[in-house]
Amino acid sequence: MKNILVTGGLGYIGSHTIVELIERGYNPICLDNLSNSKEEVKDKIKIITGKDIIFYKDDVKDSEKLKHILKNEKIDGVIHFAGKKAVGESVEKPLLYYEENVYGMISLLKAMEAEEVRSLIFSSSATVYHKDNSIPYIEGMRTGAVNPYGYTKLFSEIIMEGFQKSNPSFQMLALRYFNPIGAHKSGLIGEDPNGIPNNLMPYITRVAKGTYDKLKVFGDDYETKDGTGVRDYIHVVDLAVGHVKALEYLEKKEGLFDYINLGTGRGYSVLDIVKAFEKVNKVKVNYEIVGRRPGDLAIYYANADKAKKLLNFTAEKGIEEMVRDSWNFERENS
Repeated sequence: MKNILVTGGLGYIGSHTIVELIERGYNPICLDNLSNSKEEVKDKIKIITGKDIIFYKDDVKDSEKLKHILKNEKIDGVIHFAGKKAVGESVEKPLLYYEENVYGMISLLKAMEAEEVRSLIFSSSATVYHKDNSIPYIEGMRTGAVNPYGYTKLFSEIIMEGFQKSNPSFQMLALRYFNPIGAHKSGLIGEDPNGIPNNLMPYITRVAKGTYDKLKVFGDDYETKDGTGVRDYIHVVDLAVGHVKALEYLEKKEGLFDYINLGTGRGYSVLDIVKAFEKVNKVKVNYEIVGRRPGDLAIYYANADKAKKLLNFTAEKGIEEMVRDSWNFERENS
């Protein structure tokens, strides 16, 4: 049984990935500073899987602590989620994002080099693609972000690639993905940010529940079918499965750096998501059109052929499951 350190493991994507790791015979060790997650998620993972996980309440920027964990737990590989992730907030607080995300990567790589832990999967983002690329985004296209969040992901990839060239026995993947939504079918874990949500789906569910009066839709004058932004939404469980398949792929490799899109290969607009949520869950979502948000693009979605070819990964869950599972999680955790 391989020991896998999951940074940011009690967060939205991290917690679902830990569940999938356990179900596929891995032993995940979780590190999270709880800045945007809750320790109770650990107990919910146990209910789902029947397994207690080892948890460290620590910060990925503490390289010395990371060295201790890597050595003490005999870590075989790392899946790195820890970091800040809101586009709007990154525009308002760029230095915070560079410190958390870029230095966090440097700190992790220092520890991995010191302890000779050679496998890394990085939670990257489609925001690394240049805005002038044609749609869908294909790996190898021109990169160049439009907001600090995207730049932190791009810089982290560049740092990884340079590090791997100087350490050719290491194998690393940057998984570029798009907009995860949905929740575990149990309703026990899902997207539950501290404070006001920065992402679309938890805001929709809280408007539907009555926590907020209405959803703000940022712009209806983009060149899309209904004027609202189009994104590649992927079910978080599919995304978690993709990370495990990436880990299995790395186990067969030595000396590798690559980047792979994880997406569905199609785009949905903001209003597509709102209308699907209302139809599937039979609940009204009040919304208001407001001005565009700085740093947002009109449209982006993935070409997912490389993930299918290399990882044997194809997203299986559709928009109906995404909105149903999101609402189920919100109701179960009211």
